[in-house]
Amino acid sequence: MKQAQRLSQDFVPEQGDSDEIDLASLFQTLWRGKLWIVLCGATALLMGAFYAYGIAIPVYTTKTAVALESRQEQVMDIESVVTGLGGDQSTINTEVEVIRSRGLIEDLVLDMGLLEDPEFNSKLRSPARFSLGQVATTVRNLIGAPAAQRPTSERAVLDRTINSVLESISVSNLRQSFVFEITATSQEPAKSAAISNRLAELYIQSQISVKFEKTEAATVWLSERVTGLQAELESAQSELEDFSTNTELVNAENLAALNRQVKDLRDRRTALSAQASTSIERLDALRGARSEGPETFTQLADDTLLDQAFQRRQQEQSGGQRAFEARADALIARAELDANRARSQLSAIETTIAEVATRIDTQSKELVTLEQLQREVEASRLLYEAFLSRLKETSIQQGIQQADSRILSRAVVPSTPSAPRKSRVLALSLILGLMAGAGIVLLREMSQNTFRTPEALEAKTGYSVIGQIPKVPSKRRSDILKYLVEKPNSAAAEAIRNLRTSILLANLDTPPKVIMSTSSLPGEGKTTHSISLAQNFAGLGAKVLLIEGDLRRRVLDEYFKHDQPKGFLSVMAGEIALEEATIYDESLKADILYGEKSPVNAADLFSSKTFSDFIKELRNHYDYIIIDTPPVLAVPDARVLGQLVDAIIYTVKWDSTSHRQVLDGLRSLENVNLRPSGLVLSQIDHTKLKRYGYGNSYSDYSGYYTN
Repeated sequence: MKQAQRLSQDFVPEQGDSDEIDLASLFQTLWRGKLWIVLCGATALLMGAFYAYGIAIPVYTTKTAVALESRQEQVMDIESVVTGLGGDQSTINTEVEVIRSRGLIEDLVLDMGLLEDPEFNSKLRSPARFSLGQVATTVRNLIGAPAAQRPTSERAVLDRTINSVLESISVSNLRQSFVFEITATSQEPAKSAAISNRLAELYIQSQISVKFEKTEAATVWLSERVTGLQAELESAQSELEDFSTNTELVNAENLAALNRQVKDLRDRRTALSAQASTSIERLDALRGARSEGPETFTQLADDTLLDQAFQRRQQEQSGGQRAFEARADALIARAELDANRARSQLSAIETTIAEVATRIDTQSKELVTLEQLQREVEASRLLYEAFLSRLKETSIQQGIQQADSRILSRAVVPSTPSAPRKSRVLALSLILGLMAGAGIVLLREMSQNTFRTPEALEAKTGYSVIGQIPKVPSKRRSDILKYLVEKPNSAAAEAIRNLRTSILLANLDTPPKVIMSTSSLPGEGKTTHSISLAQNFAGLGAKVLLIEGDLRRRVLDEYFKHDQPKGFLSVMAGEIALEEATIYDESLKADILYGEKSPVNAADLFSSKTFSDFIKELRNHYDYIIIDTPPVLAVPDARVLGQLVDAIIYTVKWDSTSHRQVLDGLRSLENVNLRPSGLVLSQIDHTKLKRYGYGNSYSDYSGYYTN
């Protein structure tokens, strides 16, 4: 088993990064499918030629250039009424859509009578001999689907015609410029030029019409507004005159004088108030002193006559008392008179201040009302004059409107059709056909789930392919060995020799003696390889034993016509000797040890120590022992026998066994610590290889050796 592991390690290839794209492999795949690619390219080229020369209708394309005038000189400046076009990108994009608007195209259809043109009015077209529409109608009739009913009203026909014209017209803006190109495509060169030129003219006329309509609408609105403003101005002036007539004429200067008068009166009121307070206080003081006595009164009064009367009274002169009383009463009366006069003056000035304040308040309100009425009259006059001036400007401008665009260059009648471009159609058809062919080849390669090349088998499994065995041209299994013997120089015979050499050269010091042949499924050729290897090893003069390890199917009887009821189970049981159980085949030049039916499970039998000792004993009698085992996915026998052998040959049938089956079979061996020494790609069909595009992959055998 150690030799098997060393042999497998020698043949395991280095695995690259699976994420990288192998361009060489990609080109090889395309090269292998070159016939399909060429066939698809030729088919597409023929279809393109049929379309370009037989189906496609020639069409002619013309272009009319229109320049946008972003700045215009106005006789009267009424930009706020009818503005010109700006030069920003949004304005340019808007004008492109205006040219392609359905309203403008409808004017074009009606102006040029395109409703009567079968090219644009599908209702007038005669049935074509071949069209996609007829194909679709035929398919609908076959499947019983109801046919779509087209509306037949005049508006519906007009709308369909507009749609057809829109499809034949395109508008574009030249970059970094104010120039539009109107492109029209038609089946007639003169018609194509007429459509693009007429559309440009209608576009310019529509600009003038829109401006005229806007100016006219502005004139009507301004006229109505001027009339209303005139009535408002007259009403405001009448109201101002009525107010001025019915109120006292006031102004700001008179109102300021009244304010100064009120200030003076208030200052006088302050002085009179102080004077009245002094008079009242003196009166109260005199009255109080009178009650206290003559001496106190005399001191407070400070009057000369009263002082003389007081002295006379003190001297008790006759009449002194009467004179003192009379003078005291006179002083008190005078004080009362002064106090009353001060009060009267203070009351009078308070009344005057109130009257003047009332006048000021009244005149202030009237002045505010007057000024407000004056402002309203002035505002109405300004609005009236402004609208009247704008009305006059609009009326003048109404007759001198200019378009915002002009025709820069008119379309000319083309001499050659613009489509179909036959050389381009053919080139594109060829390119698309080649691409489709390449896609088919790559898709077929990607969907491939079997193995067709040893490189693919090695890349998928990680094991080396040590043999590529072609399919042996024999109808019966019993003829395979005969074919190999009779044709030793055939490709199959040389492939077996290469397989034998790979096994022997894996380890020159200790070459494997016990070799097991297995596969994933039945019918992959493992038994054929076992027999072929036994025959090749015997050809080297070695003593070889072929053991039938498949006790269930026992397929060796289909290859050899030997009558041997006993097999290695009888030898293990001691019923017969090894020499009696083995049969020497003349064509094989080796001994054959058949299997036989057993009540014991084959896997249990191979796991026994008796069988292990039996294999050890056989090593002493033979140079090479080839064991043909059952498939690993069918029964566990091969996994048990693999523990006793030196090398494991794993056979994969070419273009038959799926990736999953091969990987599952190898994984079942790896799960019991067994690694195949190498893989053998068997039953390679050279004819199919060429058809798949792998002809060069097998040229080593097919080109040198003969069958």
